[in-house]
Amino acid sequence: MSDSNLPHVTVAAIIERDGRFLLVEEHTPQGLRLNNPAGHLEPGENLLQAVVRETLEETAHAFRPTELLGVYQSHGMRQGASVHYVRFAFVGELGAHDPSRGLDQGIVRTLWMSLDELHASRERHRSPSVLQCALDHASGRRWPLDLLHGDAAMQHGQP
Repeated sequence: MSDSNLPHVTVAAIIERDGRFLLVEEHTPQGLRLNNPAGHLEPGENLLQAVVRETLEETAHAFRPTELLGVYQSHGMRQGASVHYVRFAFVGELGAHDPSRGLDQGIVRTLWMSLDELHASRERHRSPSVLQCALDHASGRRWPLDLLHGDAAMQHGQP
């Protein structure tokens, strides 16, 4: 199998307050899209470290994952090629906002949306996982974090 067929591992933070979900509006090759705070797993980090980092970079908020919402597969296009994504979505607690921190490159703003607003904006979602994660969250789906395992080096963020 060539490297181009390997799945891209991503993480996402699914954060809900008072019936509204935290999203980011971001520039993509397809134009402005809505997404959960999310991004790619980087070398040397585990899934929990990745979701904490991505949430901070995209929202300027601390995040503490408390449960695994689910694992989602999707296909998309990237630089003209079909890409397979595997997303690990986490539920957790949104922490303090750092007003001195800028948002990651490409992120226009953060916003809070209800399930009705998410349904109505489906054509602007970065992937079908945005709505599916919100629906799964609303249904109460959760898995304990100890479902995830990594070798000792990964637990300490070592390559």
